[in-house]
Amino acid sequence: MDDPAPDLSPDLSLRDVVAALESLYPLESAAEWDRVGLVTGDLDQPVRRVLFALDPTLAVIDEAREWGADLLVTHHPLLLRGVHSVATSSAKGASVTALVRAGVALWVGHTNADVADPGVSTVLADALGLDDQRPLSSEGSYAVGRVGRLAAPVSLAEFADVVAAVLPDTAGGIRVSGDPDGAVRTVAVMGGSGDDRFDDVRACGADVYVTADLRHHPVLEAREEARGGRPYLVDAGHWATESLWLQSGRERLLSALGETLGATRVETRVSTIRTEPWTFVVGANAARADRAAPDTGGVP
Repeated sequence: MDDPAPDLSPDLSLRDVVAALESLYPLESAAEWDRVGLVTGDLDQPVRRVLFALDPTLAVIDEAREWGADLLVTHHPLLLRGVHSVATSSAKGASVTALVRAGVALWVGHTNADVADPGVSTVLADALGLDDQRPLSSEGSYAVGRVGRLAAPVSLAEFADVVAAVLPDTAGGIRVSGDPDGAVRTVAVMGGSGDDRFDDVRACGADVYVTADLRHHPVLEAREEARGGRPYLVDAGHWATESLWLQSGRERLLSALGETLGATRVETRVSTIRTEPWTFVVGANAARADRAAPDTGGVP
């Protein structure tokens, strides 16, 4: 939904908006390997429309151009790895060229948005209704992930239904590892990829861990360590677990601009384009653990 502000003051400059964003999500809090901040744009150009999206894909850039956005704010970087050409023969080159030609600035808040408070994991924890929140772990002086408690214990199956209800629908759905009837109350969350935090999850005493991009070997080892018990695991998808942050980022930017500059002529919008790369699945639950193994027809 668009959010027009009162038309009471001069246009903002990109410099103003970038300063507000970086007061909320400081660049120095990003991981050393990350590539955040302003990617394209003239700091003196006016900004009247800001589009928020998870990924700076070609389709999202087209949406920004068609809406007349002056600034695109994304969570994921466009140029995370080295690029030696921006020719339009590559998707990265076509993206940069499209942004520059249209005069659309691009600003990225990635790991600096992850560790903010509220940040990506805070928004996810809030959506799940977690109380008594605390960091899952830390990197230097910055908190990583969140741990909190549900108002009352629920079964793992019921909790998975809650996760599915609060997150946007995805093609892959929610993957769960654990006893469906197992009771859960203490919940650890990490928006986006999180299978490098299993030690922290065990140390915090979580009954279940919600994250994304869980790989076979780390998950198998984690479940072996748990001997089939807690912590249970919920893989809710990368796009889904991080996309809730966009609305929070949009609201916080408007608040920051209002506090520092007063009423401004700026409109904001969260992209309607789903940048989850998966489109469908086949055979989901065909190998559920609670089903008997099929008769192979072999000789006993």
